[in-house]
Amino acid sequence: MTEAPATATAPATATDGFVVLIPARLASTRLPGKPLADLAGLPMVVRVAQRAALSAARRVLVAADDRRIVAACERHGVAALLTRADHASGSDRLAEACALLGLDDEAMVVNVQGDEPLIDPQLIDACARLLQQRDDCVMSTVAHAIDTVDDYLNPNIVKVVLDESSRALYFSRAPIPWQRDGNASGRPAVLPQPPALRHVGLYAYRAGFLRAFPTLPPSPLERIEALEQLRASWHGRHIAVHVADSAPAAGVDTPQDLERVRAALRRAG
Repeated sequence: MTEAPATATAPATATDGFVVLIPARLASTRLPGKPLADLAGLPMVVRVAQRAALSAARRVLVAADDRRIVAACERHGVAALLTRADHASGSDRLAEACALLGLDDEAMVVNVQGDEPLIDPQLIDACARLLQQRDDCVMSTVAHAIDTVDDYLNPNIVKVVLDESSRALYFSRAPIPWQRDGNASGRPAVLPQPPALRHVGLYAYRAGFLRAFPTLPPSPLERIEALEQLRASWHGRHIAVHVADSAPAAGVDTPQDLERVRAALRRAG
């Protein structure tokens, strides 16, 4: 169903649990029409919403840029909001969704990417729970240990390093941390210890910060790395990081990824 702004009821607060918002943009450079791609008879964005609904979220909504996405969600009983088509990023889209929903500043919002049809609901819960426990942080996210040198060196795989309180120190496409003495040849033979961490694009925010985020000036580091989350750190905000025991299922970025997920759904019956 298409949802109107929440004006008739009191705004949601942190004590009400958390809301999952799924940004969905119809245009995609590598996979046009990705949110509506068929996955065993259902649009991808509907599959994502159904997985998210298995978490502890009290509410799951799609924040779409196109009426065709909203209509597809409506056909399958998934709540959806139509947002502006000119947003520069998913977080900008979710900031508008928070305003439309009238969420309280302390309400918890989890951003589940619209191309994660195999997302683990327990991982969503872990990300939300971490932020609920961390008053010193405005966001939380997820990472897991990298187990191959190729992944460690791959610039398409984002790495994160943490402080002693499991807050993000830095995100980078470069291999970090770098072993100065062990990697003198320029290509490491072994991975660093403790393990390097791969960042997973799952985020929880307090709604007040999410609404404010688009108003923060982009940071030079964000532009260099093309990593939007660096804006928060640049402006002195902290991001808590949940380190998962294993790698989550990969998302869908390419036609090959789409076929892989289709095969996984066929195997699952």
